[in-house]
Amino acid sequence: MTPGADIKTDHTARACARGHASAPVPASVPASAPASAHDRARPRVPYALGAAVLCAAFALTGCSLLGAGGSDTSADDKAVPATEPATVRPALRPVAPVPTALEGVHVNVEDGAVVGVGMPVSLTFEQPVPAAERAAVERALTIISRPPVTGAWSWVKDRHLDDGQRLDYRPRTYWTPGTKVTLRAGPGARSGKGSGPAGTLNRRFSVGRSLVATVDVPGHFMTVVKGGVATRIPITAGAPGMETWNGVMVVSDKERRVLMDSSTVGFGDAYKGYYNYAVHLTSSGTYLHENPLADVHAGHENITHGCVGLPTDGTARRFFEEVIPGDVVQVTGSPETVDPGNGYGDWNIPWSRWLAGSALR
Repeated sequence: MTPGADIKTDHTARACARGHASAPVPASVPASAPASAHDRARPRVPYALGAAVLCAAFALTGCSLLGAGGSDTSADDKAVPATEPATVRPALRPVAPVPTALEGVHVNVEDGAVVGVGMPVSLTFEQPVPAAERAAVERALTIISRPPVTGAWSWVKDRHLDDGQRLDYRPRTYWTPGTKVTLRAGPGARSGKGSGPAGTLNRRFSVGRSLVATVDVPGHFMTVVKGGVATRIPITAGAPGMETWNGVMVVSDKERRVLMDSSTVGFGDAYKGYYNYAVHLTSSGTYLHENPLADVHAGHENITHGCVGLPTDGTARRFFEEVIPGDVVQVTGSPETVDPGNGYGDWNIPWSRWLAGSALR
């Protein structure tokens, strides 16, 4: 399995369908490096050095250093006579406290990961962040990219979470291949459960080659453009009344073999079995996968319960081997657009509305 994002899924009971699945969306895109250590309290070195200088200047009269909150006095407890004005040192600027909401936050992309051009940075919180605290959370987060991009944070209502539990960052347009991205949070932010030792939140990842697959539902074909080269593949999509979600979806993860159960998505006992080369698109259970029925119907008729089916002649395997988390699958010609919080549907929100979803606007 190649985990992909903050879209948590129980793959032992996943139905192939356009909606209604009960499992939430992903685990993190894999990598190896743990988060850096938790930032410690600010040392008092400037205070100690300043005091040491004064002691040297008044060595003949005696000097002692007290702990925090104390004062400097002579050995016989008499005031030290001043021979010259003391140097006034500017106070250190206070560090803004990190919002407690960032403790235990989960980030969808692991340190060192390579992702597709559509992958957002998605943070999910253990508890809903109150509206009054969301601006502080955003201020504590920094995205640095090389080359620079125009991007923004926006609060997304996840299909399986409460309002205020998910915050995503994306550029205005897809990432440029080769982009290096760093996510940083202020001292005290924790790395989250299951993502390495607790410490300051600091993630670095890169964007791989571009792969965008466009599914033409009425035409029964999918066009895959990888690195500028296009390939046309016959597919079968959702049958009438069970249409595949329309709009832009992002690959969250993929698995060589997945158990799909129609009872988990409201289709009774229509099917239950293992399907190969499953590419995960939504938290409601939409996959792009190998389907034996596609050997007959791909390129001619839509007969699935909402997934996109590929033939068993090696077509599904080849596509599976090429895709990585963050690759884009855009479906056209279906009646209903996928919700932004059903997987990574962020790209279905117009840029003006995306900006309006930030607590800093």
